[in-house]
Amino acid sequence: MIPHWLHHLSSISLALGALCAIVIAIDELRRPQHMWVMNIVWPVTALFGSLFSAWGYFKYGVLATKRAMREAQENGDEMPNKDTPFPAMVGKGSAHCGCGCTLGDICAEWMAFYFPAIATWLGWRTVFAEKIFAVWIFDFILAFGLGVAFQYFTIKPMRNLSVK
Repeated sequence: MIPHWLHHLSSISLALGALCAIVIAIDELRRPQHMWVMNIVWPVTALFGSLFSAWGYFKYGVLATKRAMREAQENGDEMPNKDTPFPAMVGKGSAHCGCGCTLGDICAEWMAFYFPAIATWLGWRTVFAEKIFAVWIFDFILAFGLGVAFQYFTIKPMRNLSVK
């Protein structure tokens, strides 16, 4: 049995993450990011990183808005996010994959809930007695796929690569 205090702590954590994601999304509506994918990455990351993600966004994420980047280019200045410390750059870089994985897990769970045939297709009742194990396979597939896609949509524009 899960202790009541842990249930309440979990509920508070989820609510705080949702609140941080909403605050970031509202700010991004006013000041969109230079890279479009970051407009998705920051709020989704806040769902699980809550206050830490919100702090990172307002400390380092706002340095990479479209407006700030455009003004720096027009004035011939260095990019405003040029002085971002290495640990923050690593955190932002890994947030792309974390965001894709989070979205993949959320989508897979809801899809398996609304379409239980998905779990059956992945071995529920034939390979696995418990539905959760079949759904975990679906979680992995979507999380991995979206994680790679988010990394792709980050790296491609930074390096001016072709679609191939």
